[in-house]
Amino acid sequence: MARPPSDPDYAYEAALPAPVCGIDEAGRGPWAGPVVAAAVILRPGEIPPGLADSKVLAPARRRALFTDLAKVAEIGVGRAEVAEIDRLNILGATMLAMRRAVAALPRPPAAALVDGNRPPDLSCRVECLVKGDARSLSIAAASIVAKVSRDALMADLAAEFGGYGWERNMGYGTAEHRDGLARLGVTVHHRRSFAPIKRLLDSAVSN
Repeated sequence: MARPPSDPDYAYEAALPAPVCGIDEAGRGPWAGPVVAAAVILRPGEIPPGLADSKVLAPARRRALFTDLAKVAEIGVGRAEVAEIDRLNILGATMLAMRRAVAALPRPPAAALVDGNRPPDLSCRVECLVKGDARSLSIAAASIVAKVSRDALMADLAAEFGGYGWERNMGYGTAEHRDGLARLGVTVHHRRSFAPIKRLLDSAVSN
């Protein structure tokens, strides 16, 4: 399915057997929190206008589109926890979250469009699209659902574990997060297999 990137449209979905779900994830890079994936089946006549890669949308616009999608699309959300990330590595955990997202859909898809170049092991036809969140409306929708869902989860964790700025940095390795680690140490929600966290733990043991 080679085509140069452009504004997302429904052409890829239309070429596949229905129903087609788009799949994307949020949270592969952060130092803390789970990785979250979403699978979304759009109805061709009820696609909210303005769907795009979640990374190019303002937070308020993402949340508004999430609300719109919840009214008209079929949505499944899956996550892989920190312990699973540490056990499987982040790629394996991402594939697990994607499989869980598809399993959470109201009905099984006949085909799936996946952002990136690594397909999860699914029982339906799977097509990978590099930069798919900018090319496929279903993947763009999944990117929005995954991002908004994970951001809300990290805000909840921030209320329980203050001082790391997770409500703002979503667990990424910002200066605020690094400062929190230096002052407060590693929590149960930190990914101990990630090099910056592993170094902190190793340093604590050696001291």
